[in-house]
Amino acid sequence: MRDRIRSLDVLRGATVALMILVNHPGSWSHLYPPLAHAAWHGCTPTDLVFPFFLFAVGNALAIVMPGLQAGPPAVFWRKLLWRTGAIFALGLLVNAAPFVRWDAAGDLVARDWSTLRTMGVLQRIALAWGAAAAIVWLAGARGALVAAAALLLGYWAACVYLGDPADPYSLAGWFGTAVDKALLGTSHLYRGEGVPFDPEGLASTAPAIAQVLLGWWVGQRLQAAQPTADTVARLFVAAVGLGVAAYLWQLAMPINKKLWTSSYVLLNTALAIAALATLVWRLDLRAVPGERPPAWVRFCEAFGTNALFVFVLSGLVPRALALLRWGDGVDGEGRPRFTSVLPWLYRTVFADLAPDPRLGSLAFAVAHLGVYWALAAWLHRRRLFIKV
Repeated sequence: MRDRIRSLDVLRGATVALMILVNHPGSWSHLYPPLAHAAWHGCTPTDLVFPFFLFAVGNALAIVMPGLQAGPPAVFWRKLLWRTGAIFALGLLVNAAPFVRWDAAGDLVARDWSTLRTMGVLQRIALAWGAAAAIVWLAGARGALVAAAALLLGYWAACVYLGDPADPYSLAGWFGTAVDKALLGTSHLYRGEGVPFDPEGLASTAPAIAQVLLGWWVGQRLQAAQPTADTVARLFVAAVGLGVAAYLWQLAMPINKKLWTSSYVLLNTALAIAALATLVWRLDLRAVPGERPPAWVRFCEAFGTNALFVFVLSGLVPRALALLRWGDGVDGEGRPRFTSVLPWLYRTVFADLAPDPRLGSLAFAVAHLGVYWALAAWLHRRRLFIKV
């Protein structure tokens, strides 16, 4: 079993970098279309970022699973529960941070815990990773693929038979919201769509588990032996096969990130496998021994070796900076107006860089990303790997 494959780190790092980039524009009102999520059905490049990361989580599971399986069952389950709980708790921390807020009177008050969102990106990663690890432990390689297929088909059936027959893939007709309301509570759901609806809820985590299992299967194929040209060819064949299946399935079950539909899983898994195969060919087959990797590889690798830590930090820092605010004139009704560090930087440095406000918004996001890359590169140079 090989210890590490550079292409896996690069894919994971590129995905984290894109997650930070698309999550922190200067203004959500000024986005280039590829950097915005699809309104409902459909898929943009931004809609590929999170599932690519889950696929990479599966790749990483292939690296750590042999070590987890080497010990007795009690040790395996203890480690699985600890890591799942720790990542889930980090997600709750990001949701709750910074624990206080400015109220309308200009006072710092404690946040309202009764409306704390339970789920989120990190929570989905935790549950999908933990469930996938348990399935691999219990069912083995063949059983893991069967489980992935069962999860995708079962989710499809649940959407059709438990949702609104008129439109089971609509915001109002999707069955999962009723599940999330019953298990999590209405007040603890995301409200970005204007109604209680969680795009990272419990119901739609089932196909996300399948995503991690597919990433694990590809990762353990790569870890088992030195990649060859035949390995790359097989990966591309698998990508084409999944892509065709995704196209056929979307005729009945539309591609939708917010519902994490099964056709969406197959589409982005196909693209992730194709991207990984390309990286294996470029970095593991054509690499010249002793040659320094290209700058883009070093950039992605820095993020990839501390992916979770940098992503968590990128969620916490803006929330903490938002507490540092000062007066910024008055609004149209004569009430005091306030600003904080990041909005002030965007407005004074980036907003007017070009006639098209989308360019300034993107430039702010790139600068924001650069700060986290500097930290990730510093950690990477010193071989400091912060793991959960």
